[in-house]
Amino acid sequence: MAATSHTPPTAPGAQPPLGLRERKKLRTRIAIRKATYRLIAEQGYDATTIEQIAEAAEVSPSTVFRYFATKEDIVLTDEYDPIMEASLRSRPADEPPLVSVRLMMVETLSSFIVTDNEELCQRTRLMVEVPAIRARMTETMSDTAKVLAQVLADRTGRGADDLKIRIFVAAVLGALREVTLYWGEQGQTGDLVAMINEALDTLEGGLLL
Repeated sequence: MAATSHTPPTAPGAQPPLGLRERKKLRTRIAIRKATYRLIAEQGYDATTIEQIAEAAEVSPSTVFRYFATKEDIVLTDEYDPIMEASLRSRPADEPPLVSVRLMMVETLSSFIVTDNEELCQRTRLMVEVPAIRARMTETMSDTAKVLAQVLADRTGRGADDLKIRIFVAAVLGALREVTLYWGEQGQTGDLVAMINEALDTLEGGLLL
C-alpha cells in the first residue's frame, strides 16, 4: 500500500506525528513515486529511466537511489507499515490473532482505497504486467512480515522468529498477495475488501470442496 501527497492517515494507537526531517524525507519519497507513476502512465514501465524520474521529481539520480534501491521498489514501497503496526497493536490482547489481522487489513485497505485508489489500480496493473515487479513484491513483503511478526510475538510472548508465527504471517500476507494479483488479473473488478475477507475466511475455515 502506498502513501499520498499528504501524511498517511493515522490509525488507533498510531505513532506521534513525524518531525520536520522525517516529513521532508516523506515528501521526497512521495515526489519520486508520483513522478514515477506519471512517467510510467505516459510512456510505459520499461521506457522509464531513473534519470527521467529524478528530473521529473526535481532531485538527483543519487537521491532516487538513496531512497529506493531499484525502480521496482519505487512502485512497491509505501508508508503503510507503521499504520498497520499501530492498528494491530491497538487490538485487544485476548482477541484471536486472525480476527485482529483481519480488522487491521480491512481498516488499512479501506483507507488506502479512499485516499489512493488511482495509485492502487496502477500499482496492481504493474504487478500483473511486469514480472520484475511481481518478483520484487515477494521480497519487499518480507519487511511487512517482520513488522507483523514482531507485534504478534509481543502479544503472545513468543519470539518473532517462532515457526508458528512465521507460518501465520506468511499465510496472511500470501493471501493478500494472491487476492491483489487476482483482482488485477480480473481488470480490477469486484470489491477488493470483500475478496480479502473471503481469503481470510478460507484460511480460517479451510478449503471447502
